[in-house]
Amino acid sequence: MTFAHPWILLLLAIPVILAGGVFTRGAGIVSPSDHGQHRTRPWLTRWLGFFDAVPLALLAVAIVILAQPQTLRPPRRERSLTNIQICLDVSGSMTGRNFELASKAVEDFTRAREGDAFGLTLFGVQQIRWMPLTKDLDAIRNALPFANPEHQPSHMGGTMIGSALRFCHSNMLAETSDGDRLIVLVSDGMSGDLGGGEAETIGEELKSDGIVVYHIHIDESSVPADVRDLVEATGGDAFSGTDGSSLKAIFDHIGKMKPARFAPIGTVPLDEYGPFALAALVLLGVHGFGLLFARYTPW
Repeated sequence: MTFAHPWILLLLAIPVILAGGVFTRGAGIVSPSDHGQHRTRPWLTRWLGFFDAVPLALLAVAIVILAQPQTLRPPRRERSLTNIQICLDVSGSMTGRNFELASKAVEDFTRAREGDAFGLTLFGVQQIRWMPLTKDLDAIRNALPFANPEHQPSHMGGTMIGSALRFCHSNMLAETSDGDRLIVLVSDGMSGDLGGGEAETIGEELKSDGIVVYHIHIDESSVPADVRDLVEATGGDAFSGTDGSSLKAIFDHIGKMKPARFAPIGTVPLDEYGPFALAALVLLGVHGFGLLFARYTPW
């Protein structure tokens, strides 16, 4: 045990000196009111001296508490930040059930990843930076109803996955300086800008900056080959989901593939007031008990 202010412990000399006076004083003045002989009772003097010394013990405990006792605890672990960008398709084909499934799965995923930073990008033919990276995940969840494809302008009607991922790439580089980088692409369609080897090129660009992409294809058809090639180039994977349970399983699987990591940050001194507070409570109880019958008088 150490003390944050050890010099305060010098004040312990005060109760020690006063306690010496309590235990060395005489028996007091004998009052001969009854003209009788009184035998000496040294044990009574010591008993009364003990109760008189209790307030001094309380003073000593108070001085120790003021010195701020501390103990070193085992190394704490701090969650390493994971930056997760939700890239959500809001083209016309996502209207209705597909968007309901996607938004519910994203909401559940954010609840399972409290402590990470999330961002939200909407895309069709163009991209909208709907929410920058934030650890306030309620903001992401509250933004989802406003991302409904039914509320989007007409130029969001198509699907351009390559442009959307490049848009997310530049935003993530601008917004993150540490931690893992992860993009979760949620779409139900083909993309017109991934042909001619463009998928592999974009995948390599993302991988070079440490960004992993996972794709969730919300459709009964198989995952488009160019999209699968892109995400596999980053070290990610592509999944197909058509209902709420399968989407939840996919997000759970992604969570296991990119689990939260914790880094030790060393031992830290923590205040240790508990034992001294308990001792003070016991002494207060003893003092209160002594006041009922064991008070010293000078006669």
